[in-house]
Amino acid sequence: MNDHFGNRLVTKIRDTKSFLCLGIDPHLDLIPEIFNIKNMNSDVKKVEKFCFSLLEVVIGKVPAIKPQIALFEQLGPEGMSLLSSLCKHAHTKDLLVIMDAKRGDIGSTSKAYASAYLGKHAPFPSNALTVNPWLGLDSLEPFFNKAIDTGSGLFILVHTSNKGSQDIQEVLIKKNLKCYEHLATILKPIIEKNNGNLGLSSIGIVSGATYKEQAISLRKLLPTAPFLIPGYGAQGASASDACEPLILDNSHPGLRNFGLINSSRGILFPEKSYLAKNVEEWQTVILSELNRTNNELINI
Repeated sequence: MNDHFGNRLVTKIRDTKSFLCLGIDPHLDLIPEIFNIKNMNSDVKKVEKFCFSLLEVVIGKVPAIKPQIALFEQLGPEGMSLLSSLCKHAHTKDLLVIMDAKRGDIGSTSKAYASAYLGKHAPFPSNALTVNPWLGLDSLEPFFNKAIDTGSGLFILVHTSNKGSQDIQEVLIKKNLKCYEHLATILKPIIEKNNGNLGLSSIGIVSGATYKEQAISLRKLLPTAPFLIPGYGAQGASASDACEPLILDNSHPGLRNFGLINSSRGILFPEKSYLAKNVEEWQTVILSELNRTNNELINI
């Protein structure tokens, strides 16, 4: 984990021939009945069986996974222990782990958050972390420092996929300059300072596929930033919308690079998965949905 995140991301996308990031979102009310452990009423055990069965399917098929920390936090200490085990197991299978924690605070608190997630010795070892920049650049400094020290990456929330993002992010703060554009502008030198030798920075942004035009303008402003792109599928954005800010990889015709498109519910909980009689049948359905999604994105 001590190499440059941007370099590793480019390489993993090429190796797997995929730029799909699989969100690990174990919604308790959506997990099929086949994952209930006989004679045990334990949500943690159900989530554990679900997540590890899922990883068996995706190894070598996607470059990265993105656990949603809240869905583990709600399970208490056992849920967080499970998250730690999941991260460590994913690393043994050479999957990049992007922790979706959206952390952000000031001073020593940010430093503690960074230590919790970034680096191979972290309790929840992740290759990259989503962070919230809205307390100002000083709140990001501990994350930048830890990312550099550990060869890790960051994805900074710049324009999110939810409708309410426009309440703040789309507000004009100067003539012809919106709040999210201002944020991207002040991040630009930091992003470029952390470019790797494959052209991609270790400092990236979150840019929702549901705001395609904004994503296109952000790519023009930040040509070396890795983009983490939510909003595809269940949130309504098309594959074409999601792919727009990615960059065609000249070394691998047909493949896009410099970012990841996230998909969670569409792959994890397809209707056919509830008809599976056992975990093996369920895995076959999930693999089919994963392949379909990958093909849809690649063939844009």
